[in-house]
Amino acid sequence: MSEISPTALRGAVDLSTLRNRPAAPPEGAPAPGVVDVVVDATDETFGQILELSRTVPVVVDLWAEWCGPCKQLSPIIEKVTRELGGRVLLAKVDVDANPQLAQSFRAQSIPMVVALIAGQPVPMFTGAVPEQQVRDVFAQLLQVAAQNGVTGSLAVDADAEAPSTPEEPELPPLHAEAFAAIEAGDYTAAIRAYERALAENPRDEEAIAGLGQVRLLDRVQGLDLQAARAAAAEGPLDVQAQFDVADLDLAGGHVDDAFSRLLDLFAQLPSDQRTPVRERLIELFGLIGTGDPRVVAARNRLSSLLF
Repeated sequence: MSEISPTALRGAVDLSTLRNRPAAPPEGAPAPGVVDVVVDATDETFGQILELSRTVPVVVDLWAEWCGPCKQLSPIIEKVTRELGGRVLLAKVDVDANPQLAQSFRAQSIPMVVALIAGQPVPMFTGAVPEQQVRDVFAQLLQVAAQNGVTGSLAVDADAEAPSTPEEPELPPLHAEAFAAIEAGDYTAAIRAYERALAENPRDEEAIAGLGQVRLLDRVQGLDLQAARAAAAEGPLDVQAQFDVADLDLAGGHVDDAFSRLLDLFAQLPSDQRTPVRERLIELFGLIGTGDPRVVAARNRLSSLLF
């Protein structure tokens, strides 16, 4: 992020439906006067987050459980937020559990990180980025907040210890190579690393999910959501056009919408043209996880269409 402005996302992000919500504290929130600087935000509690952005800049981390880069980025953002000692609040939004927020922020891919200054959205970054870049972006965010009169600080319990994060096991070499490539924005190299990992162990579930995720990130680069939806509407049987919208929906956390679109397409196509759609569905099932209820339901529907 180079130059940021609290009006840069105006029109691209619509928070109007959330502004008048009752400012109820999030479930499990600390007592008034002493807060944790990392909170889980929901569709129902986001009104309070908007109000707090008039006191301190609020960083909104849009993530999902199935998103590999999210799991890489989120601990870095939490660490930097806590080091600032109450000058920034981090609001974590699970896009699967909070579809209204995902839609309001128009999250075309995740992880997506946006800030709020006095209720106005500020772009930060999309995708996994290295820690030093996170620190640089936070420093610039504080400068922009000060320019707009948002210079408060939250009362943090000085005696409370930050939640300890279990030390993660060292990644296998090819997985580490893939993560490093993702951080550098080189999705082609990340795909190659995961493919080599699967060549060594075809049952490597982490590599299967990682490969699906990075392929998705690679495909949605440069896609425009409105243009993609217009093309899909004009060509209901245009496989690539439907793939583009399904990818954007999935990257934005709209998993059921993506599956329904591809299953509807599969049902309408002649039998000799269905294979690419079935293969794409299977790839996306692996990305989300075979035990996920949405995957189970979609698999059942796919089976009913096959037989």
